[in-house]
Amino acid sequence: MNQDQLKQLVGRAALDYVTPGQIVGVGTGSTVDCFIDALAASGIAVAGAVSSSERSTQRLQKHGIKVLDAADVTGLTVYIDGADEIDGNGFMVKGGGAALTREKIVADLAEKFVCIADASKLVPVLGKFPLPVEIIPMAAAQLMRRFAKLGGEARLRAGVVTDNGGHILDVTGLSITDPLAFEAEVSQWPGVVTVGVFARNKAQVCLLGAAEGVKTLTF
Repeated sequence: MNQDQLKQLVGRAALDYVTPGQIVGVGTGSTVDCFIDALAASGIAVAGAVSSSERSTQRLQKHGIKVLDAADVTGLTVYIDGADEIDGNGFMVKGGGAALTREKIVADLAEKFVCIADASKLVPVLGKFPLPVEIIPMAAAQLMRRFAKLGGEARLRAGVVTDNGGHILDVTGLSITDPLAFEAEVSQWPGVVTVGVFARNKAQVCLLGAAEGVKTLTF
């Protein structure tokens, strides 16, 4: 199977974690697009969805699925989203689609994070994929210098403004061996809105698409 077929496979598999009558948290990206399409085709009657991006909101509404504001929801049973990388502990790098801040907000509402990804996203150590960091624009230069001290090279993602009006730094050259400590440290730097390490809000389940089918990892 090609990568698109694997995304469709895990998108359908995620339906097993959706409970009729409840509100589902929905992430962002091409794999999540497959989940949204599968949810619409399944006939599962959800009460609505809390979306992490304008992109996902538009797709959900196109299918007639009600989108609720995060401020009107006190909790979610499940949040379903993809990842740019995931390690053997369920820690992830996310933000390739520039939606990391809203993704982290919605993930924090949920009791369970179900990650849907193809097998290429499973890594022994986070950091090979450029780490996205949403920032306040005036802090860009000083944050680049701080990442350089950690051995990383940060570059501004050209032409990208997030749904929140922020900019994105992509940081290469890092090996994130302690994701919890790294996330806690970088999150405190002035000018950082959100760092794309999801350690505090890690996945409890990963549905990993491979040629032999969907492999379920639990953390």
